[in-house]
Amino acid sequence: MIVQKYKDMLQGKSVIRQLSEFATARGQEIGYENVFDFSLGNPSVPVPQEFTDVMIKMLQERNPMELHGYSQSLGIPSVRDKVAASLNKRFGMNYTGNHIFMTTGAAGAIAHAVRCVTEPGDEVLTIAPYFPEYAPYINLTGAVLKVVSADTENFQINFEAFEEMLTEKVTAVLINTPNNPSGIVYSTETIKELARIMEEKQRQYGHDIFLISDEPYREIVFAGVDAPYPSKFYDNSLSCYSFSKSLSLPGERIGYVAVNPKCTDADIISVMCSQISRGTGHNCPPSIIQLAVAEVLDLTSDLSVYETNMNILYKELTDLGLECVRPGGTFYMFPKSPEPDAAVFSEKAKKYDLILVPSDSFGVKGYFRIAYCIDTEKVERSLEAFRKFIREMY
Repeated sequence: MIVQKYKDMLQGKSVIRQLSEFATARGQEIGYENVFDFSLGNPSVPVPQEFTDVMIKMLQERNPMELHGYSQSLGIPSVRDKVAASLNKRFGMNYTGNHIFMTTGAAGAIAHAVRCVTEPGDEVLTIAPYFPEYAPYINLTGAVLKVVSADTENFQINFEAFEEMLTEKVTAVLINTPNNPSGIVYSTETIKELARIMEEKQRQYGHDIFLISDEPYREIVFAGVDAPYPSKFYDNSLSCYSFSKSLSLPGERIGYVAVNPKCTDADIISVMCSQISRGTGHNCPPSIIQLAVAEVLDLTSDLSVYETNMNILYKELTDLGLECVRPGGTFYMFPKSPEPDAAVFSEKAKKYDLILVPSDSFGVKGYFRIAYCIDTEKVERSLEAFRKFIREMY
């Protein structure tokens, strides 16, 4: 018998994907250069030349079986050691290679982290606005995702609601900073308060509560923004990372779980992840990509274009009267819709060839997401469409 829950999911297609498909179809009609597609968070800057050079050199000089054969289930040991050393240098941590588990991107990292620290029926808290795919990531493990309402004043954490929802059933808290969709970076003050509350609740309930920190946008932080490393402030933490955004490698699907050396069972969690892989079919991310990223761990693509695009759009939209909390990083912003129903707003925007994502699926009503990971030239051309749209409709 076909499993009904997956059949049911076919009716819940991602709004983001639907809008992206609409943009593609519209582009075939009028030329994609004339569609201002702000739907998908797909990096728009090229990989560093150093990464390309490393790939070419490896293909020319190294043993093909080393490059294309299976890696160990935990990842290649030398790669794990280099990742640990890089994190220690940057954030003052004490990781070893044994605390690193290589994964297929941040999604793969979250999939393993959640299964390490939850049983079916346990609750996982996340903070609105949040990435919509967290729902299947968590709920399909048998755990239950619960969403803490947003603090729309600044999109930090609504601690009053958080503390109320942090019941004895919660075994993990999933955060995303820098944040998709708001572009906000949780401050050191926010992370410290989060850690304080979680530590207090661990003592009260007598069981571990893990912090799962989803960090694919870690390197996209704008000038002067306070961007702490969450694992530095809370012992029971699992850092989930992807090179998709920092190196513009989303299609290569490579990332890792970094297990805080101070957390409960820190020395066996990576090994547990390898056992989880047996049930999820995750085994062994690509060897060649592991080896390549290990050579460029402290490099990034030229990420400055995202701050340039943010500044252009933020000024224009606020000049037009829209409310928006200024992003501190990522390539997203989250303005307030000028009408309560963001889906209606988004539908009207399509008539001006502006593809904007309504906020409902992010756990907040009345906002919209702009993914400005597109060429700056196109961002600048979009401004007239925004002006015409807002002035004519609102």
